[in-house]
Amino acid sequence: MDDINVLHHRCLLNLRRRIRDIGDGRPAQERCMRLQREGDTLRYQGNSEEVGCYVAGRPLSKGNCYFEVTIVDTGVKGTIAVGLVPNFYRLDHQPGWLPHSVAYHADNGKLFNGNPIGEQFGPKCARGDRIGCGIHSENVEAGFTIVFFTKNGQEMGSVEVPVSAEGLFPAVGMHSMGEEVKIDLKAEWFLEEDESMMMVDSHEDDWGRLFDVSVSGTLLEYVGKGKSIMDVGLAQARQPLTTRCHYYEVEIVDAGEKCYIALGLARKDYPRNRHPGWSRGSVAYHADDGKIFHGSGVGDAFGPRCFKGDIMGCGIMFPRDYILDGEGDWGGPEVRPCPAGVQNVLYLNEVGDEDGEEVEQGQDCQNVMVFFTRNGKLMGRREVGVPPGGLYPTVGMLSSGEKVKVDLHPLSG
Repeated sequence: MDDINVLHHRCLLNLRRRIRDIGDGRPAQERCMRLQREGDTLRYQGNSEEVGCYVAGRPLSKGNCYFEVTIVDTGVKGTIAVGLVPNFYRLDHQPGWLPHSVAYHADNGKLFNGNPIGEQFGPKCARGDRIGCGIHSENVEAGFTIVFFTKNGQEMGSVEVPVSAEGLFPAVGMHSMGEEVKIDLKAEWFLEEDESMMMVDSHEDDWGRLFDVSVSGTLLEYVGKGKSIMDVGLAQARQPLTTRCHYYEVEIVDAGEKCYIALGLARKDYPRNRHPGWSRGSVAYHADDGKIFHGSGVGDAFGPRCFKGDIMGCGIMFPRDYILDGEGDWGGPEVRPCPAGVQNVLYLNEVGDEDGEEVEQGQDCQNVMVFFTRNGKLMGRREVGVPPGGLYPTVGMLSSGEKVKVDLHPLSG
């Protein structure tokens, strides 16, 4: 019995020494297998048959209770997991699979809580999405803590997780070629005040379609590859412009490498890999060259180029007799036949759409005047036809580092 007591005492001393080492400023010893870390970037380096895992060198604490992971590339399968694990977690297992670990998995939106079988927890995640993980409370003596997860700044839920005296460590798992993320171990999460909650509100509900664009509050950021014209990032508002909300603005926060930023209006089913203005059913003002594009890949000189700090605006001058079905609860415009001899100028430069379908010159439509502004000054107008369903605010980006702030409701009335 004496030997057992001595061994137990030595184990307790070793445990206390580890905890002291973590908190006394010694260099943190992060662990990584089959993942390559460069700065804040983690890349999968396995063969898609073996799990790769990263475990941070320090656990979450009351002073540092939250971290975030941004998906740069989902790779072949998007099997990316974000969560918390014990310090000496096995690196050949996804976080959440083994006891005393928990993780949110991007490929299926499931929560794995110490079990290789997950439970449905939230939506799937794609390129550009931010997955956050944190602790609401810490009670080591009771042997548990409350862990919560977020997606693009919005909390999705929480779960009670057992925790040892050493705490729970941020972890990221990957399992297929091409997967890449950026990790922020010092991200902040605001819990106390309603105004603070507004700071992390993603405003994602304002947008009906997002492709290679991430949302953080009113900020849109391009997260695509930016290597060819097929890598366009597109953000389209959930609601079209109406007589009550007929104008919106975009401020260029960062012009990125080439300032391939465009704002305009487009039909609801606009192609995801086309800048607004390039294809039929759209019109847009492009910041990089100051040209206007309306239903064609060839633009016309329109206004000056735009740079960081410039505010670009787009709106519609609706005719007084313009009729909407149930405006406020949008049902689309009541489409009227075009007057005889009047062509839809939005479609003049394009014979057909991407699928080769010909555009009928005599199709029903209603013409409106679309206008663009730069720093509060009118740049010009174009008469366009309203496609079925209306014209939706649409922002396009195409080069690394581009960021814009969008105000979908700068005016009233």
